[in-house]
Amino acid sequence: MHRRLSALAVSLLTAASLTSAFAQTAPAPASNPPAARFPLQELSASFEKLASKVRPCVVQIFSTGYAPITSEDGETTNTQSLLSRQQATGAGVIVSPDGYIVTNSHVISGGRKIQVKLLDSAATLKERRDGRTFDAKVIGMDRDTDLAVLKIERTGLQSLPFGNSNELHQGQLVMAFGNPLGLESTVTLGVVSSTRRQLKPDDTMLYIQTDAPINPGNSGGPLVDVEGRVIGINTLIITQSGGSEGIGFAVPSNVVRNVYHQLQKDGHVHRGQIGIYAQSISPLMARGLGLPRDYGAIVSDVAPDGPADQAGVKIGDIVLSLNGRPVADARQLEEEIFRQPIASKIPFGVIRDGKKVELQIPVIERRDDPQRFADMVTREKNLVPRLGILAIEINKEIAEKLQGLRRDYGIVVAARSAEAPYTGSGLRPGDVIYELNGTPAVTINAFKAALAQLKGGDAAVFLVERDSRLVFIPVELEQPLE
Repeated sequence: MHRRLSALAVSLLTAASLTSAFAQTAPAPASNPPAARFPLQELSASFEKLASKVRPCVVQIFSTGYAPITSEDGETTNTQSLLSRQQATGAGVIVSPDGYIVTNSHVISGGRKIQVKLLDSAATLKERRDGRTFDAKVIGMDRDTDLAVLKIERTGLQSLPFGNSNELHQGQLVMAFGNPLGLESTVTLGVVSSTRRQLKPDDTMLYIQTDAPINPGNSGGPLVDVEGRVIGINTLIITQSGGSEGIGFAVPSNVVRNVYHQLQKDGHVHRGQIGIYAQSISPLMARGLGLPRDYGAIVSDVAPDGPADQAGVKIGDIVLSLNGRPVADARQLEEEIFRQPIASKIPFGVIRDGKKVELQIPVIERRDDPQRFADMVTREKNLVPRLGILAIEINKEIAEKLQGLRRDYGIVVAARSAEAPYTGSGLRPGDVIYELNGTPAVTINAFKAALAQLKGGDAAVFLVERDSRLVFIPVELEQPLE
């Protein structure tokens, strides 16, 4: 037995020696070339790489608070409790490693407690075990653009850069990220359907339209280009079924960037104005007025003694450019003015009497936004259920925002129910109430106490400052709900 093992060992050693010698003298076999990849495989791999890059920067947002009670048709109902406790969920995108997050304001509107949940790939192993949900602080909200900025106390986060939405083209590939219908970390693919979509004639926003499927829960998530840059924030859809029908809209990244930096710095957005009203030129308008072009923007009004008036702008001027950028229509002009820094001077090119004229116009802050107080109220302090409004007492801070008030006291209407609990022309956001039936309205508590003395069917006459004018607003109160 031992001899057999010894003989076997000798044979193995001999074979090993021969193999080693052969390996030293024989040429090495050629390595197998990598298998060729088909174009679709390359495309799929690039999408996978993009998704893995973006996914850690997308978060899920939970908001608990109060919101208007709405009926099935979306109208605010007429109830004693104007606001009800509700929960909402949406998405957001991390835009700074130190925890700044951009989302939609409607995702957190009325929220008393905001929490942010990091997705798996963004959380450490310890966080996955101990929890990866963080309390978030609201840095600021802007209702006009439906944007908000949150902050969580965490550093070293992966974040996404902003792209330039002015460079988008119809047909460009984009991906939408978010948590549709509560399904965490979802990505969809589509194209840019339109780069400048205005939903209503008087809408102040121009959206990016995309056919990338967007559903409830996608709100606040990023729309990214093929380089992983945020080129929009998913905001709304047009649908007849309640789900995605391929008509989704995102706030352009250039607007998002501007709003983000202002909210981060000041907590609110400064909107510029130069004291003009412009309209888009139509072929019919051009024919009737004998204009040299049938497109662009024309100045139809100039505020007396405003910046544009003092700089020499005239009614009938055709706007060629603003700050060096050609102006295609009135909406673009308004958008460009909004983006200009307050107190800066902007070059303003016009055509007047067939000649080009260059002017320099200073930008001042717009102070006529009736919704600017809506984020300063709470249900507990500011609800006046007898009138279906949220109201704010005039103080030094409010008075500074409403310069030129007739009186140094009063109550500002910050928001109202769609169906007020009275009959009459009613109150509007931005109204300043000075008196109720001849009694000064100084504090909200005293104002509510005075209303409580009135019965159903009684007349309530408010002395209100509206649009810099004093007006009487008479209403007939309904019987208060028990």
